[in-house]
Amino acid sequence: MAKKRYALYISRPLANKFDLVAQQRHGSKSAMLEEALRLSLEPQRVPGAEEVLVRRLDELHKVVGTVNRDVAIVTETLALFVRYFLTITPPLPQSEQEPARLLGRERFQVFVAQVGRRLATDHRLVSEVLETIASNNPDLFATAADDPPSRGRAAGNGNAVHREMPAAAEPADSKEETDHG
Repeated sequence: MAKKRYALYISRPLANKFDLVAQQRHGSKSAMLEEALRLSLEPQRVPGAEEVLVRRLDELHKVVGTVNRDVAIVTETLALFVRYFLTITPPLPQSEQEPARLLGRERFQVFVAQVGRRLATDHRLVSEVLETIASNNPDLFATAADDPPSRGRAAGNGNAVHREMPAAAEPADSKEETDHG
């Protein structure tokens, strides 16, 4: 293979170290420089690194899936609660609004303290609720393939099961969503 000639300038201390190492290895400076450049420009693969990365990405994928599920549960729960609360709570007369605000502030402080205690531990309410549902009503966790079509269900008892579906696929006028009193 033909070689190309370069004229390089390096600092005096680095040149002295380069000369010393070349002398100790009994090799040519050109060969040492070529090897150093090749290692720098074409990094070698670390054996097993790809497998470790794939395993780690799989773990991260599972964690993201769990977080995605938990966020979906929290979002749906909050949205249903807010809609239910807003549709059944009548406005208060003006004379009762100030005492209601004071009571609301007290309740909010209790709520914030409870959230703080829950976050300080690893046991989350969502996990507790899911465990309770799984032990009391295991049928609620049936797969979507086992479910009859939601439009054909008999309405009335309010115990319809909400299955995870893409937002665009959920019917906007389902009985479950509109039957809140």
